[in-house]
Amino acid sequence: MGAKDLVRDASLRLIKGRGNSRERRMGLKDLIIAKKTAILKRWFDMILGTYPEETSNHLRKQADPFANPISHTISKGIEGIFSTVIEGTDIESAFPFLDNIIKLRAVQDSTPSGAIAFILLLKKAIREELKDKIHEGVIYHELLALESNIDEITLLCFDLYMKCREKVYELKANEVKNMTFRLLQRANHNL
Repeated sequence: MGAKDLVRDASLRLIKGRGNSRERRMGLKDLIIAKKTAILKRWFDMILGTYPEETSNHLRKQADPFANPISHTISKGIEGIFSTVIEGTDIESAFPFLDNIIKLRAVQDSTPSGAIAFILLLKKAIREELKDKIHEGVIYHELLALESNIDEITLLCFDLYMKCREKVYELKANEVKNMTFRLLQRANHNL
C-alpha cells in the first residue's frame, strides 16, 4: 500500500467519522423532520387503530376526502398539529387543527380519555421512530421538552372536548324542550 493509498484511506475515515458525528449531533427537531413522513403515517395508523376494526379498515382504504371526511380531517389535522409541535410555536396555533379532530371525537361513542388520547399517540409514534437515538441518550432532554409541549396540547384538547360535549348536551336538551313544547301544543290544539 502506497502513501497515496494511506492518505486516501485516512481521508475516507475522516469523512466517514464526520458523517457519523454529524448524525450524532443532529438535534431532535432535525431527526423528527427527517422522519416526518414515517412519524405521521405511524401516528395516523395508531389513531385509526382506536376505532373498531371494520371502521378502521374503511378509513384506511377510502382516500377520497368527500367519501371519507373523517380520515381526511384526521390526516390534515395531525399534519397541522405536528408542525406546531415541531416548530415549537404557541400551542394556540394548533387550535384549529385540534378543534376539527375533537369535534369528530366528541360526537363519537368514546370516553373522554379515549377521545383525546390521539394526541398522546404522537409521543408514542415519535418514540418508536427514534428509539435508537433515544436509547443513545443524545436527545433525551430535548425529548422531555417536546413531550411536555405535547402534554400541554393534551390539556387544550380536554378543554376543547368538554366544550364540544357541553354543546352536544345543550343541543339534546333543546331538542327535548322543543319536542315537549310541540307535544303540548298538539295536546292543547286537540282540546
